[in-house]
Amino acid sequence: MEENPELHEFNYDGLVMQTAYTTKFANRKPYVPPDPRKLIAFIPGTITKVFVKDKDKVKRGEPLLWLQAMKMNNVIIAPFDGVVKKVYVKVGEVVVKQHLLVEMK
Repeated sequence: MEENPELHEFNYDGLVMQTAYTTKFANRKPYVPPDPRKLIAFIPGTITKVFVKDKDKVKRGEPLLWLQAMKMNNVIIAPFDGVVKKVYVKVGEVVVKQHLLVEMK
């Protein structure tokens, strides 16, 4: 634990307040909202089927691929109507959590 955290001021609706937080907190990676066009693995697993290829037109809800994890097939579906920009995985590939699977336009 850090011994002397620095005091920081912030303004909340006209009221100036002070708080202390650690260097680790100050240097944390900022939150970036997920890009809905980039479909990522939410769990580690193995790609068992790929239903699309680059430049395929897909409709919302259409299956793109199967990700097998913990003996269950998880269907990754198109979140919206669009075109597959690139498929980054192939059948039999083992992926880790947060691995980019498919990118859409």
